[in-house]
Amino acid sequence: MSARDLFTRFCPLWVLMAIGFGSVPVLGQTDSRQVTAILKDRVIAQNVGLFQLKQYLLGKVTKPPTPASAEAWTAEAKRLKEHLLNDVAFHGWPKEWTTGPAKFEDLGMIESGPGYRMRKLRYEIVPGFQSTAILYEPADLKGKVPAILNVNGHVGAPGKSVEYKQKRCINFAKRGMLALNLEWLSFGELGAKENTHWFGGHLDLVGANELGLFVLAMRKGLDFLFDHPNADRSRLGMTGLSGGGWQTIILSALDDRVQVSVPVAGFSSFTPRIEVREYGDLGDVEQSATDLLDGQDYAHLVALRAPRPTLLSYNAEDDCCFRAELVKPLIFEAIRPIFKLYGKEELLQWHENRDPGTHNYLLDNRLSSYEFFTRHFGLPVAKDEIPVDSEIKSYEELVVGLPEDNLTILSLAKRLAQDIRRPPIPTSSEGRPAWRTARVETLKKVVRPRPVSIRRAWSIAVSKNKGLETKSIAFEMDNGLSASTVWLKAIEGGPVGSASIVLNDEGKGAAGPEVSDRVNRGEQVLAADLLFLGDGWTDHPAYAFEQMVHGLGERALGLQVAQLMELSRWLRQQSGAKKVRLETSGIRTQVIGLVAAALDPELYSEVVSKKGMNSLGYLLEKPVEYHQAAELFCLDLYKEFDLNHLVALAMPTKIIQHDPVERSAGPAQ
Repeated sequence: MSARDLFTRFCPLWVLMAIGFGSVPVLGQTDSRQVTAILKDRVIAQNVGLFQLKQYLLGKVTKPPTPASAEAWTAEAKRLKEHLLNDVAFHGWPKEWTTGPAKFEDLGMIESGPGYRMRKLRYEIVPGFQSTAILYEPADLKGKVPAILNVNGHVGAPGKSVEYKQKRCINFAKRGMLALNLEWLSFGELGAKENTHWFGGHLDLVGANELGLFVLAMRKGLDFLFDHPNADRSRLGMTGLSGGGWQTIILSALDDRVQVSVPVAGFSSFTPRIEVREYGDLGDVEQSATDLLDGQDYAHLVALRAPRPTLLSYNAEDDCCFRAELVKPLIFEAIRPIFKLYGKEELLQWHENRDPGTHNYLLDNRLSSYEFFTRHFGLPVAKDEIPVDSEIKSYEELVVGLPEDNLTILSLAKRLAQDIRRPPIPTSSEGRPAWRTARVETLKKVVRPRPVSIRRAWSIAVSKNKGLETKSIAFEMDNGLSASTVWLKAIEGGPVGSASIVLNDEGKGAAGPEVSDRVNRGEQVLAADLLFLGDGWTDHPAYAFEQMVHGLGERALGLQVAQLMELSRWLRQQSGAKKVRLETSGIRTQVIGLVAAALDPELYSEVVSKKGMNSLGYLLEKPVEYHQAAELFCLDLYKEFDLNHLVALAMPTKIIQHDPVERSAGPAQ
């Protein structure tokens, strides 16, 4: 074999093209390892993106209300209660579930101590989903007596059997009150993994606001007490610690039947939750349920209590959530003037626990609640606690029992998904324009992609080496949020007007092979980490901030889509391309890309998805957990769209999928 033949056989094609066609410029040949090393360099300092997001969120928090008169607040309170119940909490829930009567079963008595008796109860939250409770009654129950709803916090396995809650309920009963002790989702008898509160995001996905389930679970208990033949309906109360304090302010703010309310260390204004500590005080998903804080804050919920007796109890050195000094200004001091408008300033009270001062509902906090309830229920004022240590029951003694096929939060979401019916995709071209117009408007309402523009492109670093030119750019948008990117091209030649954006769920640092491939094809490439993706969020709980975004009325998916569309416009102008090619890897960036293409098909020549889904139903069936893809748990997203609908909306953009994570499941119709 001649030297020429050997050269021709083993020389790379790009070299042969350069030799054989002198007029064609030499294209840079990158190595994926070289590209990866550049892509892995951090563009935005770790805390810069977090600081920007905190600033953005703080700008969304609504200030405490300042009504001019009691009459003005009474009218506004009526509107706000109806809005929070009907438009927010019960968004997407079947009306027969939200208006139906409470269904309780009395499963018999438990051996009790002197002065009271206990009953095991089971009740329906929604059809197929039951919970349990223990009713504590005065031993000599006659006539009408006060009744208190006692709700759980994050107490782990003990659930309703936790010692401090039993002591409280027994004391209420011994002092002549009914005390209903509810179990709580994810704890005690409802401790199944699929009841973890973060699965509330799966309810959002299928169109039922997760807040609705929590409201129904506790409101059924209030319904039971309200209908109890011995309950004085004018003397109903509610109390709980932590998540129980959160439940207490939610229900007692929205339901006027709760006359006296004592939430303990359960909530604060959103402002200190964002400000405090490095990451903020984030809480579970229901505490910033979708749209709960869009136009109102927790301060408004306290104001909705006016002028009913309300004791706010907090701990001076709380080691969990809500330190008293941080909470007090916005939910007590700012709201007391509203109680004053009614001439009832003294009915909003504050208690700061300093012994032990940690996250607790121990003796000091219990004593303050006993005093408050008995005083406002017209009973002999309690100054001490009746000793009941020997009467505390074990977890097993308080087990009521649930059906083996009892639903969970996740299985309820799957059940609701079965009833989804979407407008069909037109099969003829005649019906496509009207269908597309209507569905794009719906998509905008669901995803809420507020348009953004680039305020400044910060050039962080540049390189020119081994035929490759790069520029690391932090794009600051006019909403104050940023995207981290690296722009790359071959130093020499390549066709003008060809460009790709590359996204990867694991961050741009994982996109080396794809980026290298496109550069070697002569394209300009923008490897991007959008908000909540990539190296700016590796050390931060991005998912928890995404649920804060949802709670404040925005959508994390919408923020990401808006960034992607603006970057696409920038790259189109930078490269001279008529349209941009988009390549994604992973389920998160897949959906971001498809939504962007559905909203503006003229931006993209093609969208290539690797390791994506065939259907959003995959999020339910795998299941994908909230922290793995928080932006995809967007209220109504799967109810209104599956991926095939987004593909149809993106026409004529070419959509290509490689190596899906679910090979067998096809798109839902």
